[in-house]
Amino acid sequence: MLLYSTKHQSPDVNLEEAIFRGLPADNGLYMPYSIPKMSPEFFKNIENMTISEIAYEVSKVLIGDEISDDDLKMIVDRAINFEAPLVEIEKDTYVLELFHGTSMAFKDFGARFMASIMSYYLQKSQKEIHILVATSGDTGGAVAQGFYKTTGIKVTILYPSGKVSDIQEKQLTTLGENVTALEVEGTFDDCQRLVKSAFLDEELRSKFNLASANSINISRLIPQSFYYFNAYAQLRRLGVDKPIVFSVPSGNFGNLSAGLIAMQMGLPLKSFIAATNVNNVVPKYLASGQYEPVRSLETISNAMDVGNPSNFPRMCLLGGETFEEISSVIFGDSSNDDETRETMKKIFDKTNYVMCPHTAVAYRGLEAYREQEVGDSVGVFLSTAHYAKFLDVVEETLDTKVPIPTRLSDLLEKEKVSIKISDTFEDFKEYLLSL
Repeated sequence: MLLYSTKHQSPDVNLEEAIFRGLPADNGLYMPYSIPKMSPEFFKNIENMTISEIAYEVSKVLIGDEISDDDLKMIVDRAINFEAPLVEIEKDTYVLELFHGTSMAFKDFGARFMASIMSYYLQKSQKEIHILVATSGDTGGAVAQGFYKTTGIKVTILYPSGKVSDIQEKQLTTLGENVTALEVEGTFDDCQRLVKSAFLDEELRSKFNLASANSINISRLIPQSFYYFNAYAQLRRLGVDKPIVFSVPSGNFGNLSAGLIAMQMGLPLKSFIAATNVNNVVPKYLASGQYEPVRSLETISNAMDVGNPSNFPRMCLLGGETFEEISSVIFGDSSNDDETRETMKKIFDKTNYVMCPHTAVAYRGLEAYREQEVGDSVGVFLSTAHYAKFLDVVEETLDTKVPIPTRLSDLLEKEKVSIKISDTFEDFKEYLLSL
């Protein structure tokens, strides 16, 4: 698997180097030169395969012979050991629940796979690394759980102070051991900027083996493609034969980029919906052709509060060669907080299904798409986090108490441990050099 930088100013690398570097020196993103197709036989048999079997076959085709089949199966089986069920909400409308992993968010797919593949490489090289990750909520919890007590790996998580839910914050700040949480006085975009700056700083790179666990890391995107294939397999089992549309709640756009990888690999899909909150630079781009990053705004769907999505270049490269091709494959829609709450309440009253705010944004995006859709389709909207991670918002919106899984409710009793820093790179660098 040979990868290049999207800015074309850094050397090509293999998968191992791309994983551990995270970001090319030219501040681009690593992308594979080619994305291979799955065989017709794979799709003929896909409904008979488990999610881990699908994950193994997809990763084997993507990664090639860089990792032996036996080792790759071990990596996948260790990482993808939970389900992602499809639940019918209405006729021709399904929710893909991606919150059945350890941290109860879709980021478990990427974080666990990344931890597993990094451990494999580190055992061979006997190296130690320091992972830096910025989070707007769910990434940090998944990375913390995925890398917790992993030999040879230290993890520093940066999160925006006061801008994540109580449960999300406890997932970041209560583990200890090899996981440290930095509470940044700023936004997620500030956290992301600090992490990117660290990777480009020669003094820090010379002192530490730095790696990233954000969706800028290509090893996060590979496993996120698995559940698109798995959703298709579940629809096949149900006898669904209509064109498929995925509505993806989007912040940094790694999730949607992974879906586009699945499509490039031959997964038969009609289109994607890039569903955002009011941080809607990508829906605006899809409508106008103009990409204008802005400072992010705070919303109740906080994991999507991103004003300058890191994976935008990948999304464009995977979506097509021209703006016309990209905008024909991806439909953009955005929702404000009032619209998000209205959707959560409407679906709960109608079906008794409880959504987190991000899931509601995805459902609303599917509704908007269908208002202008030509032809018929089956809609799948992604539920990226368990509703209990946003308990205050959910219970206030639905005007009722909802059950909380024990693994989340137990967190609320634990003591938060974090280190507060400013949003300046000088303070962040000083902290790292003091370690």
